[in-house]
Amino acid sequence: MTVQPFISPDLIRQRFSRAMSDMYREEVPLYGALMALVEQTNRDVLERQPHLAEHLRSTGEIERLDMERHGAIRVGTASELATLARLFAVMGMQPVGYYDLTPAGVPVHSTAFRAVHEAALRISPFRVFTSLLRLELIEDPEVREFAESVLARRSIFTEGALRLITQAETTGGLNEAETAEFVLQALETFRWHHSATVTATQYQTLSAQHRLIADVVAFKGPHINHLTPRTLDIDIVQTQMPAHGITPKAVIEGPPRRNCPILLRQTSFKALDEPIAFTDQNQTHGSHSARFGEIEQRGAALTPKGRALYDRLLNAAREELGDFPNEANAARYNALMTQHFAEFPDSLDGMREQGLAYFRYFATEKGLAAAGLGETSLQDLLRGGYVKAEPLVYEDFLPVSAAGIFQSNLGGAAQAHYGEHSNRQAFEQALGRSTIDELELYAETQQRSVEQCAEALRINLT
Repeated sequence: MTVQPFISPDLIRQRFSRAMSDMYREEVPLYGALMALVEQTNRDVLERQPHLAEHLRSTGEIERLDMERHGAIRVGTASELATLARLFAVMGMQPVGYYDLTPAGVPVHSTAFRAVHEAALRISPFRVFTSLLRLELIEDPEVREFAESVLARRSIFTEGALRLITQAETTGGLNEAETAEFVLQALETFRWHHSATVTATQYQTLSAQHRLIADVVAFKGPHINHLTPRTLDIDIVQTQMPAHGITPKAVIEGPPRRNCPILLRQTSFKALDEPIAFTDQNQTHGSHSARFGEIEQRGAALTPKGRALYDRLLNAAREELGDFPNEANAARYNALMTQHFAEFPDSLDGMREQGLAYFRYFATEKGLAAAGLGETSLQDLLRGGYVKAEPLVYEDFLPVSAAGIFQSNLGGAAQAHYGEHSNRQAFEQALGRSTIDELELYAETQQRSVEQCAEALRINLT
């Protein structure tokens, strides 16, 4: 009997990402319109900016551009989160970063499941922003107990998915047939459900506490709430969305427009109002808003120094605005962001020389031709054109931006104030492991690229 070889976790992730995109396109037709707009925008940008196209080709980013997307899901219990971690592990995805959204009035804390090595990211950069509802923040004890009882009765994973997760853990992987079945079974966790698991009155009670609480608790599965393609120019997409029948949110979350993009910029269209049936209704009479379309533009990953500068400038702009960014103050907010971020260097050399961003280093043809230069410094190699530096793409998320997206789709009435904030220890206890420090991953990738240059050029770096 021939033993079938295991499929790489990176390829399983790639297949799952494509299947998820197909499913979401069927469920939310506007997502298809959004994908078409992003694809056209990216083609236009690459035609107008050949230097950007060359940059993406030289770094290997162009191959992943069309499959670049992230999803988001919200779960209700520690058990659900821990099992999701096991499911994502089959696809080579690990929990990176801890995000606390309670300061922005959203009762969840989160992590991002993704690949952690640059080689794996090139095969599939798919990531899932995963939030755990903080039931302890529900102030009404009766509502909290009811939510806990509803969540305790559900199982968000199919028997087939659980069996294949255990099999992958036991044998070390999945073969071709098992991978195909795993993708189908895993998709069911992320599928939309038209039927709620509570009555209309119970739904309203949960929603009155916070609309996100109703979204997490009132359904038999968590349903993916958005799937996000990557654009090369989010401002163009924001401007073009209305012409495609899509109404964008008032402001783009994240840093302002720059010549050298940093971190992450995001926009979205408002959550769809979708018909649902409650348990005390024989037919669909209610509605629920949860799923929306989102677009992102990714820039350079920032070092701790760069991130501290970013946070300071962002906080200064928001404090001067004095309100949550919305339709009424969007123009002023954008002007304030541009004004404050003038302090942040807007050139690759400026960011690199001041230690504000992480870079990957590549040996040039000139450098390879002159291999064996002896002992020299990285700066001298750069100055002499023997190596080149390209910024590392930011693979993660921003708490303030995530909260801004959530709030714009949950409505202003969803904002709340919670006395208790960050609780990373409780999140990691529920997860069953520690989250990975994303800054360490970027530093490791940068260092690997430096070592690869030194090896390729046969030199000792001082």
